[in-house]
Amino acid sequence: MSLAIADNHVVSMHYRLTDAEGELLDSSEGADPLNYLHGAGNLIPGLETALVGKVEGDELQVQVEPADAYGEVQAELVQVVDRAAFQGVEAVDVGMTFEAQDPNGASRRIVVTAVEGDQVTVDANHPLAGRQLNFDVQVVGVREATPEEIAHGHVH
Repeated sequence: MSLAIADNHVVSMHYRLTDAEGELLDSSEGADPLNYLHGAGNLIPGLETALVGKVEGDELQVQVEPADAYGEVQAELVQVVDRAAFQGVEAVDVGMTFEAQDPNGASRRIVVTAVEGDQVTVDANHPLAGRQLNFDVQVVGVREATPEEIAHGHVH
């Protein structure tokens, strides 16, 4: 009898991720399956919820709206900063990414979205915020997590 996906189970799956326009964003094709600890917050909520109760061999298509993925785009996370904020960086160009500290001291990835003179527009939203995500998933394994995996919150 196959073990069904539930909290504190290790799930192995192959996936293909596309956006609403069908553009391929990520895939496990040609690589090892993705392994994760179900219920530990290691996947976006919409995908994790859709996997509950599935068993090895199941294939499914899951459409996840922004609210159950990386959230909506938050306008307050887009800011214009002075070029001087990029000390030690010779050239600041659109598409460059940097690590910055948010007001709480947490590290956040920012992307340069525009450069006009000494003014640089940066976006700290997740790159997939505001986007519908479509997953094609094949469950290739389900097992009970070890006590150590549960304690650490991830697969070993």
